[in-house]
Amino acid sequence: MKIAQIDIQNFRKLKSCRVELAETNTILVGANNSGKTSAMDALIMFLKKSKRKELSTTDITLSNWGSIEQIGIDWSSVGEDQQPDLTRDAWRKLLPSIDVWLEVDESQIHYVSHLLPTLDWNGGLLGARLILEPKNPEDLYKAYISARTAAQNTVAIRKAKNDNNNSPSLALWPTSMRDFLKRNLHSYFTINAYVLDPALVNGTPQPFTEYMEEMDSDPFDGLFKIDIINAQRGFSDPNSGEGIANSDRRLSAQLRSYFDKHLNPNELPEESDLDALEAMEAARIAFDEKLKSSFSNALGELEGLNYPGFSDPQILLSSKVNPLEGLNHESAVQFNVLRDNAPSTEGFCLPEKYNGLGYQNLISMIFNLIRFRDEWMRVGKASKREENSSKPIEPIHLMLIEEPEAHLHAQVQQVFIKKAYSVLRAHSDLGEKKQFSTQMVVSTHSSHITHETDFTGLRYFRRNPLAILREVPCASVVNMSTIFGIERKRQTNGQDTEEQKRIETAQFATRYLRTTHCDLFFADAAILIEGPAERMLVPHFIRNHYPELDRSYISLLEIGGSHAHRLRPLIEALGIPVLIITDLDSLAKKPTGETDANGDPKFKTKKARPQIGQNQLTGNDTLKTWAPGKKDLDEVIGVSSVQKTASCGKVRVAYPSITSIVFASSDEQPITSESAIPYTFEDALVLANIPFFKAMSDVTGLTKKMADSTQKATLEEACDAMFDALSNSAKKAEMALDLLYSADPSTLKSPCYIKEGLDWLKATLEELAQPKSTQEVSS
Repeated sequence: MKIAQIDIQNFRKLKSCRVELAETNTILVGANNSGKTSAMDALIMFLKKSKRKELSTTDITLSNWGSIEQIGIDWSSVGEDQQPDLTRDAWRKLLPSIDVWLEVDESQIHYVSHLLPTLDWNGGLLGARLILEPKNPEDLYKAYISARTAAQNTVAIRKAKNDNNNSPSLALWPTSMRDFLKRNLHSYFTINAYVLDPALVNGTPQPFTEYMEEMDSDPFDGLFKIDIINAQRGFSDPNSGEGIANSDRRLSAQLRSYFDKHLNPNELPEESDLDALEAMEAARIAFDEKLKSSFSNALGELEGLNYPGFSDPQILLSSKVNPLEGLNHESAVQFNVLRDNAPSTEGFCLPEKYNGLGYQNLISMIFNLIRFRDEWMRVGKASKREENSSKPIEPIHLMLIEEPEAHLHAQVQQVFIKKAYSVLRAHSDLGEKKQFSTQMVVSTHSSHITHETDFTGLRYFRRNPLAILREVPCASVVNMSTIFGIERKRQTNGQDTEEQKRIETAQFATRYLRTTHCDLFFADAAILIEGPAERMLVPHFIRNHYPELDRSYISLLEIGGSHAHRLRPLIEALGIPVLIITDLDSLAKKPTGETDANGDPKFKTKKARPQIGQNQLTGNDTLKTWAPGKKDLDEVIGVSSVQKTASCGKVRVAYPSITSIVFASSDEQPITSESAIPYTFEDALVLANIPFFKAMSDVTGLTKKMADSTQKATLEEACDAMFDALSNSAKKAEMALDLLYSADPSTLKSPCYIKEGLDWLKATLEELAQPKSTQEVSS
């Protein structure tokens, strides 16, 4: 048995979304404020009974409040001869709910008999809905109308007595339905449960039907145990106050709790506890004798006062040895600096509060996982307690972990996420056995944690764009297993099929992200660049000329623009604006003198300086298959700006095109504007900064060749010289380093095509942040 998926509705910015849980680890990723924490809080508040009272009016999706307020207005306007709508139906589509779907084998029917919608069930999905709704709509109606009427009458009386018309207006509680519920939500609302019909499962949550009956008990009692490690774990500087929030999370406090629950020899003693109990009793007797002899003089003085008398009780001293108290002090847990057990090292131990916050956090989380696992499996004395003796062990353990990266450096983050699940399964009844399932859900902002996980377990929280002004931002969830969860299949007859290409694309995306970084999952936008020179200089263009982009979280991926199309499924799934900065990769065609099977002449191609009207092609697969989707170089260069966008306007390619240049070899020559088509980023940069490169000296390598080309007599000669230099040099990154070292990057102008691309990215992000008005959208 496992949890297959959870539908969340009307909870904060999660208007309606589905989170499909992986069999082992599910990692919630996404940009800031995308809904990851909302999803975790929804699971915690609905599934953890002790947390349900924490639900408040602020957890209701903001865009629903207009309809909720309308219910209050309709109730207030009901006449004496009219009947208000007192059904729950109007509320159900507006209030938070979660649908939990379980994948259950037919052999486990004894766990889920109360969830069976029909007797024809033969295994598969079973589900239940937990929803916040009115306990009794009639009581809610009466209470709201009574409070509103009382407030309005009080204000009316005040106005009638006050002759001063300039007195300020007074609004008494409740001013609206929202104001009323803010104070009385849990008095009139509760979480109810309903069985769902597996036959109606589709891409959206099931609507309520007349066949759905309210359940008498919690549908998930005895089905899964839920444990939580919160993002705020309460660690602080050792010199700060020793509040409960801090001390309860330290290892010593956790050890005490674990000892008391699983190991305490005083509780439900076993044969293995007898030696310890005998030793404790011997220590108690010896200590009692010591107390008796030590206090004999003091007690004798009391007897000298004639107390106790003949009829008074005698004073006896009795001690109690509690093993739990032996761990209840600051130095119960110490760290040996010298890492050995020699008696001489006793003075080299420090209390745990002086250990680093990172290690405290790591140790605390791992021990929590151990404790939660052993509580689930009822290790030690826990299995003998009366409250557990008659209850079977839950078949599912759901472990929720919020932002485990807090206080952990990168390597420790990776160690934790790799080891956490194995810790949860380290029990003789768990491991690879299928009787009990463990599902771990982790929300994170860490690319290091994402890097170490199976990408099929990623669930990306995608911020939906705002279509109109005053619209409440919402989010949707993308199951990344559709991108990364494709296994390799054999090629048919040695030829690539569309399915094979899709498989290879998924493998490329996985391998690329594993060898680079995974901050793409947390970015507001992304820029895919061609090579190391762009990787060094594009950030400088952004920093010095685009402060708005510099303030945004933009991921730069050096993939080679011609390979960007391999990430197309991933980019389109993320739905963030992406700028692809790439080269033309112009090719000249030369006939081979042969013909193909259709009788058409064959050609071979070679790199060539891009020129219009020369029947050239582009060798860039991104330009050929994505945007603008053309092969002929003249067509590629001639497309409009709109044709350079794709994927619903979220992706734009930027590549060299016809550029107007002022080029003169000496001061005597007249200044005229000429045009050229750059071959790569490097010569485009030179053509955008002719005076800068003409003034360069004391440079070597490719930088010197590019600077020398600007001294040519004509622009044509300069372009030829730069093309030759680029064709014979593989050290393009050195040129970028020379520019960063020799000059202030702020004086460098970005090439025209990069400027156009960055302008588009800036405008797109601004448009997403500031949607059009309702009138503009409707027109």
